[in-house]
Amino acid sequence: MSELSALARISEVDSIVDGKTVPMQFLELVGANPSSPALHSIKGESDWNVWTLSELSDLIARAAAGLTQAGAQPGQRVLLMMRNRPDFHWFDAAAQFLRATPVSIYNSSSPEEIQYLASHAEAELAIVEDSSFLDKLLQVRDELPLLKKIYVIEPPDGPLPEGVRPASELLDSGSADLDALAAATKPEDIATLIYTSGTTGPPKGVMISQYNVVYTVEILRQCITTFHDYVGKRVVSYLPMAHIAERAVSHYQGLILGYSIYCCPDPGQLTAYLKEVRPQLIFGVPRVWEKIHNGVNAALSADPDRKAQFDDGVNAAIEIKRTSVDGNFTDDQRQTLDFLDSAAFANVRAMVGLDGVELAITGAAPIPNSVLEWFNGIGVPLTEIYGLSETTGPMTWSPSRPKIGTVGRGCPGMEVVIADDGEVICRGGNVFQGYLKQPEKTAETIVDGWFHSGDIGEMDDEGYISIVDRKKELIITSGGKNISPANLEAAMKTIPLIGQAAAVGDGRKFVSAILVLDPEAAPVWAKAHDKDSLTASELTADPDVLAEVQAGIERINAQFAQVEQIKKFTLVAEEWMPDSDMLTPTSKLKRRGVNSRYADDIEAMYEGLS
Repeated sequence: MSELSALARISEVDSIVDGKTVPMQFLELVGANPSSPALHSIKGESDWNVWTLSELSDLIARAAAGLTQAGAQPGQRVLLMMRNRPDFHWFDAAAQFLRATPVSIYNSSSPEEIQYLASHAEAELAIVEDSSFLDKLLQVRDELPLLKKIYVIEPPDGPLPEGVRPASELLDSGSADLDALAAATKPEDIATLIYTSGTTGPPKGVMISQYNVVYTVEILRQCITTFHDYVGKRVVSYLPMAHIAERAVSHYQGLILGYSIYCCPDPGQLTAYLKEVRPQLIFGVPRVWEKIHNGVNAALSADPDRKAQFDDGVNAAIEIKRTSVDGNFTDDQRQTLDFLDSAAFANVRAMVGLDGVELAITGAAPIPNSVLEWFNGIGVPLTEIYGLSETTGPMTWSPSRPKIGTVGRGCPGMEVVIADDGEVICRGGNVFQGYLKQPEKTAETIVDGWFHSGDIGEMDDEGYISIVDRKKELIITSGGKNISPANLEAAMKTIPLIGQAAAVGDGRKFVSAILVLDPEAAPVWAKAHDKDSLTASELTADPDVLAEVQAGIERINAQFAQVEQIKKFTLVAEEWMPDSDMLTPTSKLKRRGVNSRYADDIEAMYEGLS
């Protein structure tokens, strides 16, 4: 896209959202669709609590009245710490109507992290889910002199500490006039603070305005040409609300476009929710898609003949889609795809709850091309999106015309280019307002109106962008070669026995890797090779397993230059879980954590080398 056309699209989106805020657009949505189901929470087997848009509006009005009585004022920060549950949506929205700033923090945050975030945000009110979150907050309450009141949704038995009240009280103070409150909101109001995951230092508070949010939702609306109508589309909300992806997908789009949100309080229950909800739109970090992919293939492996037939069918579908022109097929190709779908793919999609999916999205980290092709091959339209908290989510995405191996082109309303040093930079109305209380960091990140992502990228002749890696995460060998660990890691995770991978080698003579045995694929492989009596730890030392992984490494190495190839690896059984020393809550790799946990193993791979 030329600079002129990019600027024209920015101007177009800007004119559409001019003067609007989330509260204003929500009331328009409610007025047009009062009885549409907005929120769901499970209350029994195949039984749901349901709130319509009109009922959600009533709850927001009650919450706004309660927060007002509690002292919430424009600009004041309200701390939210709860799982994916309906309460989040009405409390967060109520704060927005009051021009206060809701700040959601990761539920797994330690007391020390809570103290830092609440103190940095200068939060005066907090709403937490239950005693587990309350206890952590109370441990550091003495270090939070600004925090005046704490509300708990599920209060523990017995008397509550001074200053702690049941959150039900916030819904018992009458109803605020939402029309009057919405009319008073302004595009420059800060809609939320999103704290970065802190993988490269202390978390930074990303200030996202009402203008940023409505601009972003308009960008997404223009990208999503799959839906003729957005209202009522089923979406499972399961990622942390402290993450911009979940906030944008289920919360902001729900309030503005009218998605029907099913709240899944535990990401570990996602597979069960998929089968129950049959979502039409789903966003997942790569590990979600990798686990579904590995689980299906592990299940099929119990019948080798069926697995071989299925693989042949997938490969045939992938080849047809690779050679199609803009998704247009010949009659013969269409007949083949229809036959494969009815013979195998439809059943597999139904088995994992993806048979209703019209739009599937992956983002937040690299995903292997083979996984993307596999899902598209079986009829799940999975595309890759790229963006950051600082862009309120999306920067590049081309769901209607994807190109495997790229993250798409700049979104409508965004101008995205590659700087002279290879960094991906952009400008548009979804670029954040700056880091809270960190003007110097803001000035380093937004230069002459351009947001600097910190990511190294490449752009092809059609404007499609490929992300190479984070600037700060490039491995620089002792020979001075710059190597992308993310590309290597994505490739290594295509080895059937490998679930997770971390490349190491900064300052070393060569690149090596810590590899994690896949907890779903490994038992199936072990049974097929008469090794099912071995534990996962024993499998990591088994010569046949190591030979299988080594064969995979050799296949991967053939795709990379000599200097990038993996020379040694260590296989471990411990699965890396989200929100641990190894992974962020959204499954981004914490390299410092990996390097620390496996320091001895890493040293052993370089032992004897000067």
